[in-house]
Amino acid sequence: MGMAAAAKSSRLLLLHHHAAGSNRQQQQHLRYSTKPSSLTLQQPRRGGGTPVGALIPDRVTPFSYGGDDDESDDHPREECGLVGIVGDPDASSLCYLGLQKLQHRGEEGAGIVAVGGDGKLKSVTGLGLVADVFGDPARLASLPGPAAIGHVRYSTAGAAASLRNVQPFLAGYRFGQVAVAHNGNLVNYQALRSKLEARGSIFNTSSDTEVILHLIATSLSRPLLSRICDACERLAGAYSLLFLTADKMFAVRDPHGFRPLVLGRRRNGAVAFASETCALDLIEATYEREVEPGEVVVVDRRDMSVSSACLVPHRPRRSCVFEHIYFALPNSVVFSHAVHERRTAFGRALAEESPAPGADVVIPVPDSGFYAALGFARASGLEFQQGLIRWHYSGRSFIQPTQAIRDLAVKLKLAPVHGVIRGKSVVVVDDSLVRGTTSSKIVRLLRDAGAREVHMRIASPPVVGSCLYGIDTPSEGELISNRMDLEGVRREIGSDSLAFLSLDKLHSIYGAEAEGYCDACFSRKYPVLPTLPEPVMELKE
Repeated sequence: MGMAAAAKSSRLLLLHHHAAGSNRQQQQHLRYSTKPSSLTLQQPRRGGGTPVGALIPDRVTPFSYGGDDDESDDHPREECGLVGIVGDPDASSLCYLGLQKLQHRGEEGAGIVAVGGDGKLKSVTGLGLVADVFGDPARLASLPGPAAIGHVRYSTAGAAASLRNVQPFLAGYRFGQVAVAHNGNLVNYQALRSKLEARGSIFNTSSDTEVILHLIATSLSRPLLSRICDACERLAGAYSLLFLTADKMFAVRDPHGFRPLVLGRRRNGAVAFASETCALDLIEATYEREVEPGEVVVVDRRDMSVSSACLVPHRPRRSCVFEHIYFALPNSVVFSHAVHERRTAFGRALAEESPAPGADVVIPVPDSGFYAALGFARASGLEFQQGLIRWHYSGRSFIQPTQAIRDLAVKLKLAPVHGVIRGKSVVVVDDSLVRGTTSSKIVRLLRDAGAREVHMRIASPPVVGSCLYGIDTPSEGELISNRMDLEGVRREIGSDSLAFLSLDKLHSIYGAEAEGYCDACFSRKYPVLPTLPEPVMELKE
């Protein structure tokens, strides 16, 4: 291309970028509501101006809740799960098994990147469950090598149909190939992306993870560890990351430790990383420790040496309490606590705080309410029964044309055991109550099955704030406890009584550790606030 043609092409690119930027600014404006809130967005100061206040993000991630798709599941969604294996000839197969165990953390996309014997990174990604993506044995067979990273994710609304957003992302830059898998959410994603695009970066996805690759590629630091640290110093929010290159794997956790990431080792010396210890158990890797907040763990596959570096200066720990309440599997150890023990303690505390005098039986909302209900029953001296059976094979109940058909679809997923329910005063224990849609259907289901009374007990505080750190929750306007008081919620779901675990009681369970947990969805005390993009200067030809 000649210089004149190149200059013309550059002008066209700048004009196209300006148009795209204008559109982005309009979309960004539509993304926020001006309703008063305790959450204040941070906007970069220009000319001594004051930060924008009283703005609350409806969604600050590339995703939205998509609640109309499945009315029978009212829980928030964890958006990602990670697995990494170094030093095993069956690395990709072990990754596949680990991802299967983490399927609850993401059901709409999965992928694996592996290092072959030639040092080249190869990728297989797809939409759907792990077993669907890798159902053809040839797909796993195409990923030989001693190191691999894998990822499962939730994506909703428009992003669900896009294969481009499925991780791990694999990219090439001037020093070779690098793959990344990310669990979390960057609250300064829009600001970083705007700056990068203004400098010429071209994005192929709507995922905040792609920003990390651009920051690494444009960093002037050497070697890659320094580039990763340089990039992460510019990130704000939640991130647990796995990076893979031809000869190394890097495990990174943000300085607040929002999302979990653990390290284990197989008997053959292979090193494994995962979002939860249940994945390590499956692949027979012994859990050793957490990747600490603000830490980078480097594994060199050439000699299997493991080293550690401090990512950024120490910041207050703010691990997500919802991992213990709902997200993690009960047979996992998360943030150094056995999940089933935490949930049992939540249920026990709930019974102490809000008993149900005169009740006959305690039943859980399956599956995540099981241990909280068990704790409630033990503390209350009441009979514990499995009064609701979850059907696991129905798939997603996409919205049906009439309410009657929608209610039948719910009954397909949850069925009452009439002999346990009929004529009884029933305490129903669930882990959380978000929009109230599931709870109201469960109450009707139990009354139809002959329950004399239905007392709803929730083993967590009322959810009043959206999560900014990697959990796909509804906007605040959709959160029932944000719109109604306790009595209003009780009437809405139709139960005879309703009680939540109080925030003070939740804190008392953790004791001195309570300050190390993020409870913003209950308290609206956000440890890291979103940052709005700086105004983009108008580009002229």
